[in-house]
Amino acid sequence: MLLTAYDLTGRTAFVTGAASGIGRAAAALLAEAGATVHCADLDEVGLQKTAALVADRGGTAHAVPLDVTDAAAVDAAVRAAGPLHVMAAIAGIMHTSSVLETREEDLDRVLAVNFKGVFHAARSAAAAMIDSGVRGSVVTMASGAMDSASPGLLCYSVAKAAVVQLTKTLATEVGRHGIRVNAIAPGWIRTPMTDRHEPAAQEQAEAAMVRISPLGRVGEPEDIAHAVLHLASDASSFTTGQILRPNGGVAMPW
Repeated sequence: MLLTAYDLTGRTAFVTGAASGIGRAAAALLAEAGATVHCADLDEVGLQKTAALVADRGGTAHAVPLDVTDAAAVDAAVRAAGPLHVMAAIAGIMHTSSVLETREEDLDRVLAVNFKGVFHAARSAAAAMIDSGVRGSVVTMASGAMDSASPGLLCYSVAKAAVVQLTKTLATEVGRHGIRVNAIAPGWIRTPMTDRHEPAAQEQAEAAMVRISPLGRVGEPEDIAHAVLHLASDASSFTTGQILRPNGGVAMPW
């Protein structure tokens, strides 16, 4: 049984990127905690699977086909969800290229989803919470990639670093309304985004992360889902403008 502080019964949550990976795990756990969850993603097939998973576990979920790069569509979907208590802006994409090989359209595409998509979701959620008088929680998704200079990850890392600045800035602006804004910066998590497709390449990549982790393992989507639940719930009622790093100890910034 969940502790009372983690009980989200009667609350409404909105999760972007809910069709798979961390987004699916977060949506399922928030529903298990009692929230009605609006699951948003471009992948409609994946959304239906997430909604079915939530239903199988006795929760309530609504599938919301959504392109997070469309600000008007995001705002409309958030407003349609009704009084909102939790926003988990998780949708993101991966791109790999060296700085010298990065095309402008590559950078624009990643920033559009990984930063502006989070910006749209966080802004719409905060505005809706203020209008309805809800003392809610906005959870954004950064990445451990921002804590190191990873070759090939310029677009991804820059976008995630921008998410952290958005998180801190928004937290200072909406705190007086009782709205909390925090970021999660995961380490290597076993999701479709980190799937190398070739078993040997996947094993090699994960082994490298295991070697540098004090815990000696990579993460699972559920590891991050629990971080989302913590920041979404009253258990973190005195926490805002912070970056939570469930990364197995790979990075330990001061």
